[in-house]
Amino acid sequence: MSLFKRSVVSEILSHAGVVFSTLLVVWLSVLLVRLLGEAANGAIGADVVVGLATFSSITALPVILAVSLFIAVLTTITRNFRESEMVVWFASGLSLKDWVGPVLRCAVPVAVMISILTLLASPWAYRQISEYRQRYEQRSDLSKVTAGQFIETQDGARVFFAEEPTGPDQELGNIIARVIDPEWLSVITAESARIQNEPNGDRFLVLNEGHRYDLKPGQSDFRLVDFERYGFRLESRNDASSAAAVRAQAEQQIKARPTMQLFADNTDNARSQIMWRIALPLAALNLALLAIPLGAVNPRLGRSGDLLIAGLVGLLYMNLINLSRGWIGNGQLNFGIGVWLVHAVFTALMMYMMWRKLRVKAPKDPGSASNPKPA
Repeated sequence: MSLFKRSVVSEILSHAGVVFSTLLVVWLSVLLVRLLGEAANGAIGADVVVGLATFSSITALPVILAVSLFIAVLTTITRNFRESEMVVWFASGLSLKDWVGPVLRCAVPVAVMISILTLLASPWAYRQISEYRQRYEQRSDLSKVTAGQFIETQDGARVFFAEEPTGPDQELGNIIARVIDPEWLSVITAESARIQNEPNGDRFLVLNEGHRYDLKPGQSDFRLVDFERYGFRLESRNDASSAAAVRAQAEQQIKARPTMQLFADNTDNARSQIMWRIALPLAALNLALLAIPLGAVNPRLGRSGDLLIAGLVGLLYMNLINLSRGWIGNGQLNFGIGVWLVHAVFTALMMYMMWRKLRVKAPKDPGSASNPKPA
């Protein structure tokens, strides 16, 4: 490998490593904040946060790798132009098209890795995420009551807070619960609570030595009940989900389906998911090649404008892929056209920009300016 190719490949890989690690840290930070918020609200268990973060990161790796490669190639070429290193390469007989080989040497392995992730690893990770959430949703509400935490169940109809037990025969210490039913709003307090299993398999939360306050919202009706023992059944949420939740669950199932099953399934949603899995490796290659003419800037001009345009082009590319996936899923775009249309447009754009950068303009005729034609 020549000195030029070695230096280019080494610099691209170095920049890609820095960008990838930065994007991954940012992604994990945002993801952990969201997952910890869900755990605090009782939507997921605190014990599954790390597992969900790990599998969610696997699903995000294809996009992170594609963006990292694009930014690495762009910054490498831009730096060579800014610091006038390209003058040395041009004087050595190299041109901008000689960057294609080193860039592909870096981009092809990344595209292969993205293919493995999108076709094999990401569906498996989505299945693991779905199993984690389903196992938590199938727990009884009682098992979600944890000492020292506010827990919401049944879409917020029941809210519990329990303290640590103070006696050896207690399972939970002081407990407060808010229960909303169609007629009454109830606040229940008790000194302790325990689990009671009935012969028919029902499980109850039995409160000891407490009070129950009932009122009707908007009315003056009020009830106060003192009790020695009070129990109510807590079950898993089996209510019908909203339409948005149903759509989200269906999309999650499509993402978790193995690729070969998607090919066997003759539906628009399956075809849209196939298009997405195929599109990401192709987008990584296209963006890496497109970064070559986008990074060829005039060193005398400011750098912000060129980087902004390059970022907008990359963002437009990914959004058009996502838009095509939606159109295929809705039956508005044929799969045979949608799977290659966006890539063909951006490949043509890349070739046109390379032609613009490589073409040599004819010199102006000096005589036309010094000897104007007489009127």
